Amino acid sequence: MTPWGEMLRRAAALGVAPEAFWRLSLKEWRMLTETPRAATPMGRQGLARLMETWPDGG
Repeated sequence: MTPWGEMLRRAAALGVAPEAFWRLSLKEWRMLTETPRAATPMGRQGLARLMETWPDGG
C-alpha cells in the first residue's frame, strides 16, 4: 500500500504545496526525495585545469 500520508508530510516539509504534489511525476518525486550522491573529490589534473582556466591574477 502506498504511504500517501507520509509522502504528503514529506512534501510539506520540502515546501511542496498539495496541488503541486499531486502533479508530480514519480520521477520528479524521486528526484526531490532521494539522498544526494556524494561528489568525487577533484584530482590533481582537475585542479591544474581549474587553476589554468581561472588564474588568481595576483
